[in-house]
Amino acid sequence: MAPWYWANIHTWATALVHLNARVQVQGLEHVPRRGPLIVASNHLSLADPPIITAVVPRRIVWMAKKELFDIPGLGLAFHLFGCLPVRRFEADLGALREARRVLERGLALGMFPEGTRSGRPGMNRAWPGTALLALQTGAPVLPVGIMGSEHIRLPGDIVAFLRLRRYPVRVVIGRPFTLPRPERLRTAQVERATEAIMARIAGLLDPPYRGVYARVVAEAMEGKE
Repeated sequence: MAPWYWANIHTWATALVHLNARVQVQGLEHVPRRGPLIVASNHLSLADPPIITAVVPRRIVWMAKKELFDIPGLGLAFHLFGCLPVRRFEADLGALREARRVLERGLALGMFPEGTRSGRPGMNRAWPGTALLALQTGAPVLPVGIMGSEHIRLPGDIVAFLRLRRYPVRVVIGRPFTLPRPERLRTAQVERATEAIMARIAGLLDPPYRGVYARVVAEAMEGKE
C-alpha cells in the first residue's frame, strides 16, 4: 500500500491542491517521521484532506463520513484511497476499532474532531472520538490549523483553475503532544481531553477562525502573562 499511496494518492492530492490553492505551511519540523500519530485539524471544506495530505510528509489514513462512500464513483475513490468510513454524530464502535488498527500499524490517522466542515471561519464544538482514541491508544496528537480553504469549493473550483484563480491557504502545524492514559475512562476525562485537543488547534489559528474555542485560547494566553 505504501508505494500506491505515494505514487497515486499523494501525487493526485498534490496536483489537486496546486490547481486550486497557493499553500503556505508552517511547522513541518514538528511532524514525527514515524510511529502512530493522530493528525487532528479544524475543518472548513472538502479541500482540507487533500491539502493536509499534500503538505504533511506522512502517509495519512483519513476517517471520512460514511455518506461519501455511497456516492457512485466517488465512493470507490474513497475506498481506493484507504479512507475509513465513519457514521457521524454517534458512537461508531466499528470505525473506532479500525482506527485503532491503523495506529497499531504505526500509521498516521487523519481526523476532524468537529465531525463536519463549517464552510466558514470559526470552529464548532468537537465530538469526543478523537480524544477517546488518543486516550485509549496513547498515540501522540499532531494539531493542525488550516485557514483560507473555506473559499475552495471542490469539485467546482476546477473551473477556477481554468480562470487562473488560486486561493491562498495557510496550514500551521503545532507540536505533537500526548494525553495521559487513565486507568479507567470516564466521561469527564474524555471531555477534558477533547477541550485540550481543540485548544491546541485553536491556538494555531487566527482569531476569526477559533470560533467556540476563542475563549479557551484567550484564557490560556492570560495565564502566560
